[in-house]
Amino acid sequence: MRISVSSDMDEPVARALLEELRGRGHEVLAYGALSPGDDPQWAVCSETAARQVAAGDADQAVVCCWTGTGASIAANKVPGVRAALCTDAYTAQGARRWNDANVLALSLRLTSEPLLKEILDAWFAAEASEDAEDRGNVAHVGRLDLGRGES
Repeated sequence: MRISVSSDMDEPVARALLEELRGRGHEVLAYGALSPGDDPQWAVCSETAARQVAAGDADQAVVCCWTGTGASIAANKVPGVRAALCTDAYTAQGARRWNDANVLALSLRLTSEPLLKEILDAWFAAEASEDAEDRGNVAHVGRLDLGRGES
């Protein structure tokens, strides 16, 4: 799987994320502070990683900033992206299952290396739900991207 990764800071957990993803056999595209010369601002690098997903150049993305909030907000401004800020494995599993999230947002402050592995395990093990209600909600979010969210 091709995964776009961004971080506004070159923190140990961000470096561990790159290593963990590569160790799982993924092709990693790094942005922001993880790529020398890139703009490390959270809004900029998160948008870049998210646009890779929206364009089909990456299958998924992981965006990081100190709290994870800014990275998730910026990524969610890109049409076609469903970014979820996940601080635990259960939330990551639910985001993939019920929300068909295609971008994982992480907090550099809250995510330890052991927790990172748990979150990634849950994220990659989960598949999008085929339940009609869940699919309907995801479709509604897609219409919001197109400005047609009103019923």
